[in-house]
Amino acid sequence: MPVLTEERKNSGIVPPPPALPGGDGGEAGEPYSSFPLSKGQIALWVLMTGIVMLFAGLSSAYIVLRGTPAWQNIDMPGLLWFNTIIIVISSFTIDLARRAVGRNRITTMNGWIGASAALGSAFLVGQLVVWRQLVNAGVYLPSTLHSSFFYLLTGIHGVHLVGGILALGYVSRLAFRNRLTVFNSEPLKLCATYWHFMGGLWLYLFMLLVLA
Repeated sequence: MPVLTEERKNSGIVPPPPALPGGDGGEAGEPYSSFPLSKGQIALWVLMTGIVMLFAGLSSAYIVLRGTPAWQNIDMPGLLWFNTIIIVISSFTIDLARRAVGRNRITTMNGWIGASAALGSAFLVGQLVVWRQLVNAGVYLPSTLHSSFFYLLTGIHGVHLVGGILALGYVSRLAFRNRLTVFNSEPLKLCATYWHFMGGLWLYLFMLLVLA
């Protein structure tokens, strides 16, 4: 700790606090910040807020139009249930990766990150198969109001999930370069938060489009 001279004490000048390891983002040597959220966390919450507003608007239109005489339900492929199970499992695997880095088990963490990315990719492939099944049944985007909302909502969700898979690839690259440790794990934590968010969003859409 620096020692204040009598002159500096009298002048009211206080030196800045020393750098703390892991401060403000987890990087050693960065100055300590009392702000509870990092820049990455703020950006993530802004992104998720925008996504929530987008789907809230579309959901409102869906619910309103569902009560009109022009509404006609479509038969949903059973594969949607399997896809839902896949994305739920992927939430568990990404959480296992987050716990592994907390114990500094980098190799284990890499394995769970890879499993999460594979499950996310399998979910997207499954959604494309669902679309293909609907097309084979003669159900297209403009066929009915129900089909229009189904293609639109699942498509937008799929695009955002692709972003999550790309983020997992970036985190995995950091891990292989030994730049992801117990002291610098914020990228993985942010990615896990977004992944859980996308899983929860799909469960909501599944209940809205299929179960309801």
